[in-house]
Amino acid sequence: MPVFVELLFIVMSGSLLLGALLSYVLQKQPRLSILVGFTFANLACLAGLILGPTLLLAKHSLDVILPWSVFGISLQFSLDPLAAFFITVISVLSLPVSVFSYGYVSVYIGKQNVGVLGLFYNLFILSMLALVSSSNSFMFLFFWEVMSLVSYFLVVFEHQDYGVRRAGFIYIVMTHIGTAFIAIAFLLLYKETGSYVFAQYSALAHNLSPTLKTVIFILVTLGFGTKAGIIPLHIWLPKAHPAAPSNVSALMSGVMLKTAIYGFIRIVIDVLGVGSVWWGVLILFIGAVSAVLGVMYALMEHDIKRLLAYHSVENIGIILMGIGAALVFKSYGYNDLALIGLTAGLFHVLNHALFKGLLFLGAGAVHYATHTRNIEAMGGLLKRMPWTGFFFLIGSLAISGIPPFNGFASEWLTYQALLALGSAKLGATMNIIGPVLGAALALTGALAAACFVKAFGIMFLAIPRSINAEKAKEVPRTMLVGMGLLALLCLIFGVMPFMAINLLSPVTFSLIGMETIPLLGEYRWLNVPPIMGQGVAVINTNSISPPMILVVLVLSVLLVSLFIKKFAKFSKVRIDETWNCGSDLTSEMEYSATSYSHPIRIMFRAIFQPTRETKKEFVLKPYFTSRIKSQGAINPFFEDHLYRPLLKLFLKFADKVTALQSGSIHLYLGYIFAALVVLLIFAR
Repeated sequence: MPVFVELLFIVMSGSLLLGALLSYVLQKQPRLSILVGFTFANLACLAGLILGPTLLLAKHSLDVILPWSVFGISLQFSLDPLAAFFITVISVLSLPVSVFSYGYVSVYIGKQNVGVLGLFYNLFILSMLALVSSSNSFMFLFFWEVMSLVSYFLVVFEHQDYGVRRAGFIYIVMTHIGTAFIAIAFLLLYKETGSYVFAQYSALAHNLSPTLKTVIFILVTLGFGTKAGIIPLHIWLPKAHPAAPSNVSALMSGVMLKTAIYGFIRIVIDVLGVGSVWWGVLILFIGAVSAVLGVMYALMEHDIKRLLAYHSVENIGIILMGIGAALVFKSYGYNDLALIGLTAGLFHVLNHALFKGLLFLGAGAVHYATHTRNIEAMGGLLKRMPWTGFFFLIGSLAISGIPPFNGFASEWLTYQALLALGSAKLGATMNIIGPVLGAALALTGALAAACFVKAFGIMFLAIPRSINAEKAKEVPRTMLVGMGLLALLCLIFGVMPFMAINLLSPVTFSLIGMETIPLLGEYRWLNVPPIMGQGVAVINTNSISPPMILVVLVLSVLLVSLFIKKFAKFSKVRIDETWNCGSDLTSEMEYSATSYSHPIRIMFRAIFQPTRETKKEFVLKPYFTSRIKSQGAINPFFEDHLYRPLLKLFLKFADKVTALQSGSIHLYLGYIFAALVVLLIFAR
C-alpha cells in the first residue's frame, strides 16, 4: 500500500512536470503542444483520482518524502484524509477540464502562444496538488506563492487587452495582501511552537494562549478569505475570472478558491482546535453576507463569466455557513451536530467544483461559438448548440439547488445544520441566528434559480440577437465530452450522495472525532438522526431519499407525457410561426436580461444604488425625437466606500514618504545603519 501510494503520487507530480516542460518545448508546433500538454495533465488527474479515494477508503495516512529539497528543506508531503479529499476534488475537476481543453485551446492557435498556456496550466494543477499535500507551513507558502504567480500568468494570457492586464494587477495585489496575513499567522505559530510542521502545530496548540489563538484566527480568516473571495475581499474575483481563458476560469473557481477553504480548515479546525463561539458566528455571518450579496450582484450581470464569478462568491458563502455552524457546535462540545455542518461544507466544496466547472466550460463553449460573453448578444443557441445547452441546463439546475442534482444534496445538509442552531440548547441568541441564516440561505437559493432562468433563457431560447449567435455551431466533441463528464457527475452525486458522504467519513473523524455514517440512513438515504444534547433531543429525525426523488420526477414526466399524448388526438395541432400581429418578429421584441432583472434591481436598490443616464436625439428639437438611449449601471459599493478611500490614504502616505528620497547617499547609509541596529536589538 505505501509503495503503491508513493508511486501514484510520483506519477501524478511527474506527469504534470513533463506536461509543462513538453508544452513549452513544443510551442512552435501548437497542435502537438496542446495534445502532449493536456494528455499529461489527464494522466496526472487519473493518478490523483486513484490516489485520493484509495487513501480515503482505506482510512490511511501516509508521508511521502521526495529525494530533493527547496532552500534546504526536504520535500515531505503528508497525505492525511483532509489532503486526500482535496486531491480528489482537484483531480475530479481537472480531468474533464483538460479533456475540454483539447478543442477549446485550439482557438488560440495563431493568436497566442499555446505552449506557454500548457506550461502554466500544468504547473497550476501541480501547485494546487502540492499545496494541499504540504506537511509544513514553509512548503505551504512556497506552493501557495507558485499557485498565485502561475494563476496570474494564466489570467493575463491575453495580455494585449488593457482590461486583462488591469484584472491581473488587481488579482496579484489582492492575493499578496492575503498571503501577508497567512505568513504572519505562520510566523506566530513558529514562534510559539519552534516548528513549521503542521502536525507539531496541532500537538502543541494547547500551549497557545486564547488571545494568540484569536489573533491567528483573524489573520487566517483575512488571508484565506481574500483568496476565497468573501465579501468585501472579493473585488479581484469578478475581474480575474472573465479575463482568464474559460478552462482556467473553471479551475480557478472550481478548485483554486477551495485551496483557501482547505487552508482555513487546516489551521482553524485541525491546528487551533476548539475556539470561542464568536469564531463560528463570525464565519456564519461572513458566509451569509457573501452568499446573499454574491447572488444579488450576479443577477445584475450580463457578462456570463462575471455572472458566474459572482456565483462563486455566493457558493463560497454557502460553504462557510456549513463550516461556521460546525465551529459553533464544536465550541459547545456538540460534535454530533458539528458533524452535520462540516460534512455539508465539505460536500459543497466537491459539488461546487463540479457544477461551477461545468458552467464555466459551458460559458467557454458559447464564447467559442459566438465570440462574445454578453448574454444580450446571444439567444436561440439551443437549436444551434443542443448538447452545450443541455449540459448548461444541468449545471444551472445543480447550482440552483434543484433535485435530483448534487447542489440540492449539500444545500439540504446545510439547511439542517442551520436549523439545528435554532433548535439546539445554545441560548436564545443562537436560536434566533439559526432560522435567520436559514432564511438567508433560502433567499440565496431563490435568487440563484431566478438568475439561471435569466442566463439560460436569454442565452439559449428565443431567436438570435446577433449575427454571431445566428451563425453559431456546436463545439468540437472533446469539449462536449468534458462538459458531459461533469454533467454526469452532477447527477451521480445528486442521486447517490452517499458516495461522497462515505469518502468524507475519515476526514470528519480526523477533524472532530466522528464519522459520517450517522448521516446515512436505511437504504443509503441522507439522514439526520435524533441528536441528544445533555439528555434532551435537540433536533428531530429528518431524512430524504435522492433516488426516490429521481424516480418520482421520472414517473411524473412519463405520466404527463402519456396524458398529453392520449388527449392530443382530440385537438388539432398546427406548427407555424409565432403570431406577432402581422409584423415580423425581431430580437428587439424579446425579453432582455436587463428587463428580467429590473424588478430585483428596484427591490434592492438600497444595496445596488443604481444610476441611469438617458440621452435623446432629435430630428427637430424639442418636438420630434428620433432616438432615446438609456443606460443603467450599478455603483461598485465596496470599491467606492472601502477600496478607493483606502487607496487615497495610501497615496497620501506615499507622497509624504517620498520626502525620504532626498538623493543623499549619506542619508541612505544612515537608513541602512538604523535598520541594522533595530534588527540586532530584536534578534537578541
